[in-house]
Amino acid sequence: MDPTLLDRLLLAGHLLREDTARAFAGTPLTESRAAVLWVLQAQGPSTQQHVARALQVSARNISGLVDALEPLGYLRRTPHPQDRRAVLLELTPLGVETMATMAREHAQLDSDLRASVAPEDREAFGRGLEAVVATLGRLVAEAAR
Repeated sequence: MDPTLLDRLLLAGHLLREDTARAFAGTPLTESRAAVLWVLQAQGPSTQQHVARALQVSARNISGLVDALEPLGYLRRTPHPQDRRAVLLELTPLGVETMATMAREHAQLDSDLRASVAPEDREAFGRGLEAVVATLGRLVAEAAR
């Protein structure tokens, strides 16, 4: 029996998780911890509430991740300049360096994957992948209601 589109997507997801686990092996980072760092890299210093909304998780979840990342030296809490009750999360030099490395590795993997598709097929592949992602997003949102 030939693999279905879903079979191939599940395999791709599995392989991406394996690659992520390999990349984090020997480090204190996890996918969840790295997600916090990605938000801070992309958006700059942010409140925990902002990071929680960006990652669609609870503020309590972010607190636990920040509590783990801060003593490891990836980020720091600083006073919010306009709200004395809030704190800002910002990357430390180690966090900036780590994210620069991750961004380079991300770009290389993207380039490798893009190169695996014939140039004449890339536009159609991209449109098809966008359609699949949109459909999965819609189905997940409907199931959550």
